[in-house]
Amino acid sequence: MARKPTARVESVLFNVTYEDGSQRSNRRVPGNILGGLDGDEPARAFIEAQDREIAEKSGMPPLAIKAIRRSGGR
Repeated sequence: MARKPTARVESVLFNVTYEDGSQRSNRRVPGNILGGLDGDEPARAFIEAQDREIAEKSGMPPLAIKAIRRSGGR
């Protein structure tokens, strides 16, 4: 029996600069949450949620995001 094709969600990569000056490159965000009137703003919320989850697990406070920019890759 043939397998049903699964929906593929394309990712968009972002470079993130934090208030303390540190940077993280190629943060992966699902492309289906981007676009529309909000543009790339949903990516900030998605990355902030990831950072809060990581901070909770590590016991460290999350860093404040200063800027996000689409990565030059892909």
